[in-house]
Amino acid sequence: MKLEVLNIQGEKTGKQVDLPEEIFGIEPNTHAIYLATKQYLANQRQGTHKAKEKGEITGSTRKIKKQKGTGTARAGSIKSGIFRGGGRHFGPRPRTYSIKLNKKVKALAKKSALSGKFASEQLIVIEDFTFDAPKTSEYLNILQALDVANRRSLLVTDEIDQVLTRSSSNLKKASVTRVQDLNVYDVLNTKVLILSESTIDKIKESFA
Repeated sequence: MKLEVLNIQGEKTGKQVDLPEEIFGIEPNTHAIYLATKQYLANQRQGTHKAKEKGEITGSTRKIKKQKGTGTARAGSIKSGIFRGGGRHFGPRPRTYSIKLNKKVKALAKKSALSGKFASEQLIVIEDFTFDAPKTSEYLNILQALDVANRRSLLVTDEIDQVLTRSSSNLKKASVTRVQDLNVYDVLNTKVLILSESTIDKIKESFA
């Protein structure tokens, strides 16, 4: 599987990269994608929610009315959840929402997402580049040259590049990540996936 390599002016360089068919050419497994996306979103939840229950409320423990003869329900504490200011019945407690997923399933999901981008022609490979200093306008010029400025794009680099990250931070539809941090949700949440040329080898190594 071959794909043309473009430069930052959006022109063909005459070079081609070899994309492994076992990564970019498989039949997407939608259920694996669903599981990986579900795990990612669940892991983003902090789970720090907490409501005070009856035993955690500060208040009098005096029995507020006699047990019988009032014609109403029994009530033994003003801290009960049926009264204003009382504790909450079965309120939320701190918990973890994290989900475990087998490595093979996660790998299959990522391969499926990448294959889907290639099949739908939403994958671009460009030459490696960097900036001397963060410059949003220069990064925007590259996106315009690639004709993706008005579409949600994700640039994947082989290493952390703070200059490129800061250059894209002010653009609403553009973001930058490194190949080690690439996940299924990010791939699905972008309209155009842009890979730097050196990233291809890193992707091959990650599935080796």
